[in-house]
Amino acid sequence: MTDKTILRALRGEVLPTPPIWMMRQAGRYLPEYRATRAQAGDFLSLCYNSELAAEVTLQPIRRYGFDAAILFADILLLPQALGAKLWFENGEGPRLSTLTTPAELAGLRGKDDIHDTLAPIYETVKILARELPRETTLIGFAGAPWTVASYMIAGRGTPDQGPAHALKSADRATFSGLIDVITDATVEYLSMQVKAGAEVVKLFDSWAGSLKGQDFTDFAVKPAAKIIAALKARHPDLPIIAFPREAGDGYIGFAQATGADCVAIDNSVSPEWAAEKVQVTGCVQGNLSPTHMVTGGTDLVRETRRVVDAFAKGPHIFNLGHGITPDASPDNVTRMIEAVRGA
Repeated sequence: MTDKTILRALRGEVLPTPPIWMMRQAGRYLPEYRATRAQAGDFLSLCYNSELAAEVTLQPIRRYGFDAAILFADILLLPQALGAKLWFENGEGPRLSTLTTPAELAGLRGKDDIHDTLAPIYETVKILARELPRETTLIGFAGAPWTVASYMIAGRGTPDQGPAHALKSADRATFSGLIDVITDATVEYLSMQVKAGAEVVKLFDSWAGSLKGQDFTDFAVKPAAKIIAALKARHPDLPIIAFPREAGDGYIGFAQATGADCVAIDNSVSPEWAAEKVQVTGCVQGNLSPTHMVTGGTDLVRETRRVVDAFAKGPHIFNLGHGITPDASPDNVTRMIEAVRGA
């Protein structure tokens, strides 16, 4: 449906009320999500159970009527499909086998050998394409190569992506080779999501902000541009959102440099700055601080309206500046939506 509000915004249309969805909108802040995750047994089992993954994707749509649903999965499923060992430690997050040598790089599977592992994800997309309300846009996603590589090199999330930066300096050939493998596999992964029914895809570069200077160009901009160009060659009408989190001035011109239809903005920059510097060249998504979903009150309403007003003169998708946190109140999400829609 070309009249879906998010698709209209992604085409550059300025709407009187911006469409809304939230990063991590299917998550632990919702009691129904916690119940379904308990039913699945653990996080990875939930990701790979197509029926339950579709269920948790649908839960925030039923509760809130968001304008988009984003596939419930994880950016580290792709490294697992490439051959990395992946597990989750309760209370500590994901763990991966590490990759730091040419031999370990050579041991990864090829881009065409990932689909057996990822088949349940494609099935989740197919279920959602059937079951979502007609007015709701379905968003697929993947992690951007730099962010995925940083996990594969360190074996876990790190505060400064130090191990990835160290490998980049010590053995740039191996590091660049890993970026290339992830880039090529991401094209195949996202293309299969589109074939299964995703209408929009998003590239999450959660750690883009730690890349500086030429490294930002080489490892945030260029891989995104390669992925986007390949996807648009296969799927010419596919809208793509890019999220180079904490890029700062790197947000300026990012859409033009990569071919993205929209740039998602985190809350380390003000909406007024982003409207002046980024939205002038196209659609932006963002950027209310997720902390307001915890604290609520009049600050939530005021800051929500501030974001809406700042971006009112250009194409805008309302979202948080990062994912909603487990300690957020479901009632505050309702208040945010009412503030955006003027209820």
